[in-house]
Amino acid sequence: MFRTRIKVCGITCQEDARAAVASGADALGFIFVEQSPRLVEPDRVRSITVALPPFVDRVGVFLDEEIDVVKEIVHYCHLTVVQLHGAESPEYCRKIPCQVVKSFSIRTGSDNEELAPYADTVSGFLLDTYHKDMAGGTGRTFDWKLVEQVRPSGPVILAGGLTPENVGEAIRQVKPFAVDVNSGVEYQPGRKDLDKLKSFVREVRKADELASKAGTPFLG
Repeated sequence: MFRTRIKVCGITCQEDARAAVASGADALGFIFVEQSPRLVEPDRVRSITVALPPFVDRVGVFLDEEIDVVKEIVHYCHLTVVQLHGAESPEYCRKIPCQVVKSFSIRTGSDNEELAPYADTVSGFLLDTYHKDMAGGTGRTFDWKLVEQVRPSGPVILAGGLTPENVGEAIRQVKPFAVDVNSGVEYQPGRKDLDKLKSFVREVRKADELASKAGTPFLG
């Protein structure tokens, strides 16, 4: 059966990390961006990641951070993936000592030109909703038909306003490698709602089952 991977982002405590993993998350995201209400300190992230079971990815989210700072946090917090939300160049990405996911804000008029330089550099393309004042975490969806317009050359991680109510349709339309959820499973910024987490995963698996029956190929 086709299986869409699930990343739960904005983890700030051990309790939510355990709940996300128990619900079926493949990856947990930790935000190291000062402007974010879900900012978490490296010491806390380290205490969470050392207690995680194997085969759960530990993703650090950064925005135009100094490369040496990123490298230090990757090592200290045992991160397996770095997710970049700023204007980081392909050259910057190549200096990261683990897999890199590059985020792109999608809007009408977006095309492959912005993504193409990263084709041989990053492990995946995170497609998020464009907002003139925010580099992510908008809690809003974008027109998923635009994914065909930007034509990512690698695995697609779909983000932006995903919830238990709309993730099934998102998977049906986009067929991403993974989905990235944050505010859609929270009861307040940085704290996850267990029922919403379970519901989100249930809807993803339901969509996967339907896709499998239809023989739908996934992107990436």
